[in-house]
Amino acid sequence: MALTTNKAVLSWVDEMAALTKPEKIVWIDGSEEQLAEIRNEGIATGELIKLNEEVLPGCVYHRSALNDVARVEGRTFICCRNKEDAGPTNNWMDPQEMYAKLNGLYDGSMKGRTMYVIPYSMSVVGSPFAKYGVELTDSIYVVVSMAIMTRVGANVYEALGDSPDFIKGLHSKAELDEEKRYIVHFPEDNTIMSVNSGYGGNVLLGKKCFALRIASYLGRKENWMAEHMLILGIEDPEGNVRYLAAAFPSACGKTNLAMLIPPEIYTSKGYKVWCVGDDIAWLREGPDGRLWAVNPENGFFGVAPGTSMKSNPNALLSTMKNSIFTNVVLKPDGTVWWEGMDKNPPTGALNWKGEPWDPADGSKGAHPNSRFTAPAKNCPCISSEFDNPQGVPIDAIVFGGRRAKTAPLVYQSRNWQHGVFVGSIMASETTAAATGAVGVVRRDPMAMLPFCGYHMGDYWQHWLNMGKLVKNPPKIFNVNWFRLDDEGHFIWPGFGDNMRVLQWIMARCYGEVDAVETAIGYVPNPDDINVEGLDISKAVLEDLLTVDKALWKEEVSGITEFYAKFGDKLPKELAEELETLKANLE
Repeated sequence: MALTTNKAVLSWVDEMAALTKPEKIVWIDGSEEQLAEIRNEGIATGELIKLNEEVLPGCVYHRSALNDVARVEGRTFICCRNKEDAGPTNNWMDPQEMYAKLNGLYDGSMKGRTMYVIPYSMSVVGSPFAKYGVELTDSIYVVVSMAIMTRVGANVYEALGDSPDFIKGLHSKAELDEEKRYIVHFPEDNTIMSVNSGYGGNVLLGKKCFALRIASYLGRKENWMAEHMLILGIEDPEGNVRYLAAAFPSACGKTNLAMLIPPEIYTSKGYKVWCVGDDIAWLREGPDGRLWAVNPENGFFGVAPGTSMKSNPNALLSTMKNSIFTNVVLKPDGTVWWEGMDKNPPTGALNWKGEPWDPADGSKGAHPNSRFTAPAKNCPCISSEFDNPQGVPIDAIVFGGRRAKTAPLVYQSRNWQHGVFVGSIMASETTAAATGAVGVVRRDPMAMLPFCGYHMGDYWQHWLNMGKLVKNPPKIFNVNWFRLDDEGHFIWPGFGDNMRVLQWIMARCYGEVDAVETAIGYVPNPDDINVEGLDISKAVLEDLLTVDKALWKEEVSGITEFYAKFGDKLPKELAEELETLKANLE
């Protein structure tokens, strides 16, 4: 029974059902009764496994196919009419050609299966930030995950009314054939199509597909921003909260920072840190001329391995009820385990493939990209502003990467334009965990390289334009928690102690401390970073803040080479910033 009279929704559902030929169609209303029924059906068919109700109430386990365990960048496409608009960093195919190819793969792909129609909202329904989507899927895992990750419910149709302005998402597991796997975005048609995958990052279409690739395209058209950023608030002892948004490439501690637990010297004085979002921020100018941000998601889709009570207790505690665990170790008592959770790998357990697992044989029990999907409301440090439809005002934007020597612990850009330059040259050096050689510099501007729904040169231009549009833009900073000494040890303790750097950033935003100008921007006076209780001498702190001109000259050649990819789409302001950097280094 359809839950809407919206003609655009109804005709599109009819058309997609005629193509995929499901046995039946179920309209999701978001009610707990219906979701419980669907979860139970998934448990009955084996698509989901019920976990220990006493220890992990409401939690289920899910395995994806062995060939289907991560996002597939090589099979992810941006199909706009003009190839140039997709840019050199996206895969492109002519939309008509791609539709024809996909229609062949979808034809009859849901035979004997149920098509679920999921109405969902990114951000709070009715918020000025909100955008609506409808995802069609033949996967129970997708239904129960979308109900955690987004705001699913019939009220989406009420908010949509008769408007055809929603994001269409079609997903079918089809045969899970990796040779025929496609994750395709048609930004000009408000359409996302995913086929032959069952892995969250490829099939929860509200996530990177909508919230970043499609939303970045919409944001450029409508003068707002969709960014791969966490949002956090720092509350001082008087109860004032200041907010920042931060972008990091993967493996740079983004979730840890989003759920940071301040060190004792701060907690004892009454400081607190609140998580608004761990992954995605939508930003637009507020009535006061500042940038305001919401987290458009409703849950966390986190990497499990390495998450522990020691590394990130707030993330682990978020998973303790009503969560989904994918591709981790399943223990005999119906609980879960993964590498880095603790030092006691279980015996008699099943690994992520469902095979009996012996930790002694040296194999990993959980897949390195195994996941938890958890309601944000479960997080002990979730912000009271999480559901505020107006969002929160952003004082600082922070970029970061993993650099052994080049970038100092923290520096501030000279102005918005220079800050966009700082974001555009963001990079990390590969670690052993990433495939390939160690120490290779990988550029990932604004941490958006795999997620920008259009040409990166146009994306940078949009950032520059936003700086002119927004009357009181945030200040822009860069951090590097990963500076190494000559023996290869981390110099900065990281984790909760990163709060000390965030305090300096906020003090700069409010004009409460001075800074030292260098060739690359402003760095702190060592005395202005609170190292009380840390085993760090003033000399070491000075070293953490030094700017090595020889290394930065090497960096300039890397940036020049990277910028060359973008040809005449490189904004002239960024070319000017590069020339300024060169001159400053002489």
